[in-house]
Amino acid sequence: MDHVFNDKLLNQLVAKLREAHGARLLSVILYGSGATGETHGVYSDLNVLAVLDQVTPQELASSETIFKWWRDKGNPAPLLMSAEEMRNSTDCFPIEFHDITDCRRVLYGDDLAAGLEIRDVHYRAQVEHELRAKLIRLRQKAAGVLQDRNLLLRLMCDSVSTFCVLGRHVLKLAGQEAPWEKHAVVARLRESFGIEGRALDMLLNLREGRARPRDLNPETLFGTYLEEISTLAATVDRLER
Repeated sequence: MDHVFNDKLLNQLVAKLREAHGARLLSVILYGSGATGETHGVYSDLNVLAVLDQVTPQELASSETIFKWWRDKGNPAPLLMSAEEMRNSTDCFPIEFHDITDCRRVLYGDDLAAGLEIRDVHYRAQVEHELRAKLIRLRQKAAGVLQDRNLLLRLMCDSVSTFCVLGRHVLKLAGQEAPWEKHAVVARLRESFGIEGRALDMLLNLREGRARPRDLNPETLFGTYLEEISTLAATVDRLER
């Protein structure tokens, strides 16, 4: 049922973008797990790239109400880029562009990601930076909610998808098979790097309704979760630079 609702929502987004930007809108692309159909209720979001002929304050003003509406639906604001920026930014944002080129669905216009050359000179550094920065941020947020089991569980559930995405990129960096399905990512991390993955799997099960919050000890789970993420970051550090 989720995919029917998502398709309706995406069609509305495209219609709003076309009305706001007219011929200046060149392409709208859904990318990442949303393009695979892997969505799980309140913990899922739809990542969208909107490509214009240029991005000036005028385009931003025209997008303001659309972006607010989209965020109110629980999704991150669309990436707004010009076609020239797409071609010239692949070395700065290899994680994002790998996600776009590896799994996408064109919702409107031309497939501007087709044939895009991704320069991986900063890829390993970006993956390690994102892992370590998000690990630090997770610890900071957790320090304020450790005594509230519900908030601690929500914090972990909100973050686990991001760490699975980064885990997928660790696999790509190591030349390993890098699946999109998140449990499959955890299984590959376990096989390739010896990362236990128990906390990652448990949090994914909780997101998917296959585990019950009352059956978990959030504080113990959080300790295991931190260990797994730290091990993942250390794994990237050991990869060839």
